[in-house]
Amino acid sequence: MSELEIEQLIANSKANENIALKLFEIEKEVLESKSCEELIQRLLNSIQQKFDITSITLLLVEPTPISYLFNERLQSNWQQRHSNKISLEQLKAFHHDSKPFLTNDLDNLPAVIPTELLIEAQSIALIPLILEGQLFGSLLFSDRDKSRFSNILGTFHLEQLATKVSLCLSNVLIREQLEYMAHYDRLTGVANRRLMEMYIAEELVRQQRYGVPFSLLFVDCDDFKQVNDRYGHDCGDRVLTYIATNLQGLIRENDRCFRFAGDEFVVVLASQKHQEAELAAIRLSEFFIKNPMHYQQAVVPVTITCGVAASDGKRSMDELLKEADTHLYRLKNNRKQLLV
Repeated sequence: MSELEIEQLIANSKANENIALKLFEIEKEVLESKSCEELIQRLLNSIQQKFDITSITLLLVEPTPISYLFNERLQSNWQQRHSNKISLEQLKAFHHDSKPFLTNDLDNLPAVIPTELLIEAQSIALIPLILEGQLFGSLLFSDRDKSRFSNILGTFHLEQLATKVSLCLSNVLIREQLEYMAHYDRLTGVANRRLMEMYIAEELVRQQRYGVPFSLLFVDCDDFKQVNDRYGHDCGDRVLTYIATNLQGLIRENDRCFRFAGDEFVVVLASQKHQEAELAAIRLSEFFIKNPMHYQQAVVPVTITCGVAASDGKRSMDELLKEADTHLYRLKNNRKQLLV
């Protein structure tokens, strides 16, 4: 073996040792993450800094069994900016053998990656992420250097990175799934009664300490049993999801929507007094009157009734809910009497 070859081996060995050290440092940072958002943020920032990559984006398969953990309501602005959705079929075009995909021939790249992610790119690498044996995402590295990634380069270190990231992400997602199941309603995606109780307790403390008012709406789906009887329980589930989705879309970012029980929801309106809450209730009710739900070939009328209660002088959540519930049924009874 020549002296030049020996020097090359030593240089390669040092380069590999340096890469291994960086991967270890990334793994350490990622393992300390307590949430999916923290993991993704640390991962992307750490890889970009340690390997000086122009841009990194997380591509997530949609839908997956964990899609609900990545819905827009649960994601932060940072997470939404640094992740994109992609179909499983599109991603498999790159990872049919579950190996990293490298290329600097972007002109012949399948048109499935959003063009805005490739504006400065001269070469890219896609690193598959596997959860419980299933491909569920990919890390997209793009670089201005055309020689950075190409299909003639080895992928050993990238495969190592993919395995470690997948394991770390799997652990965090399992923890977040448990957290989600404890605090969110799987059918509608909104927070559940347990989280509602915690949230209202915090709001009551804020009101008592700082005089910050809040109100709540007790929302009931009108004639829900008749919907189930006429269209079936699948349609009933769709109605509940339709109501939850629109309630969340119609309220402000600092308001909260919860599924209370069955066809009942609670909306907490931050910093709103009784009169403002009544106007919000009217606005929500009018929306559903004007926007029936389309189900298969049918147009299904969906209407709600909102009982209102304000925090003025209330000392407990039960007191607030009782007042809103009483108001709700008074409205329903008045409506029935008008129809008689």
